[in-house]
Amino acid sequence: MAVSSPSAVAAAGLAERLRRTVALLERRGYALPAERLAEVCLGGPVSSEQLPAAIAASGLAISSGIVVSPAARARAAAIHERQAGHAGSAPRYLAEAAAFARALAAWFPFVISVSVAGSLASGGFRETDDVDLNLVVEDGHRHLAYVALNLLGLVHALRHRGKPVDTHTARPFAPRLMTANLVLQRSDCFPLARQDEDMAYELLASRAVVGSEFLATVAAANPGLAAHFPQLLGPVVAAASVRRRLPLALFPVFLDRPARSLGRAAWRYMQWTRRDRPEALARVAFVRSTMRPYALFDE
Repeated sequence: MAVSSPSAVAAAGLAERLRRTVALLERRGYALPAERLAEVCLGGPVSSEQLPAAIAASGLAISSGIVVSPAARARAAAIHERQAGHAGSAPRYLAEAAAFARALAAWFPFVISVSVAGSLASGGFRETDDVDLNLVVEDGHRHLAYVALNLLGLVHALRHRGKPVDTHTARPFAPRLMTANLVLQRSDCFPLARQDEDMAYELLASRAVVGSEFLATVAAANPGLAAHFPQLLGPVVAAASVRRRLPLALFPVFLDRPARSLGRAAWRYMQWTRRDRPEALARVAFVRSTMRPYALFDE
């Protein structure tokens, strides 16, 4: 009877990790080159020596320079095209997002951390995209944070009316630019109700621009996250400090209730504007499903 070598057994285990990582990425609509996939692999980084055999054993393939499953091979060229354009557009918008995040935290002191998420963080950003932001805020300020981000975002967008847009980001007066992707309260983080691989990857892939030290404490306090991606416990890149312009006392918790009503009305209006675009409604529904139980206005 043939006996598998230790290296073959290791490759089989690694192959399953790669398959799960690629499946996770494809649920989000993108894929990665082999070198980058090795860095963010589920279960921890993979050495370049291990990678070729593991890809071969996994049933995955390299197409258009990225690692994809058989089901995604037809989309590989389109995904690669997005990534090829990322390098030209991303630096400017990352700088814009960092400046916006610092302004948001400066004027609204209940904002603890801000991270860039979505396509700008994952490597598939196009100029027509919006910029997704993940926030952690003080307890009792989730809806205030949503309204604050959107108000400041509108002012910011008015200065960028020449930005290219598509059907998802076109708006009557100014483009959809800085948007809320995920808003957590401090108490939501200790512990996180969700410590699955999708939530762990959300934190791993996002780029902290305010409050990176706080986010490191979140990762350390939720060991289930690092069980999926030990990379979360790596060195912390310090974010720029923020000088608070207003005291927290100006934003008492009772203001969150009217902010929820205002935010919910704005949310429903945005959904109404998408009524004739089923693909946009489907995309929003998918993104919200990945954020539960933290999605706003689910009640």
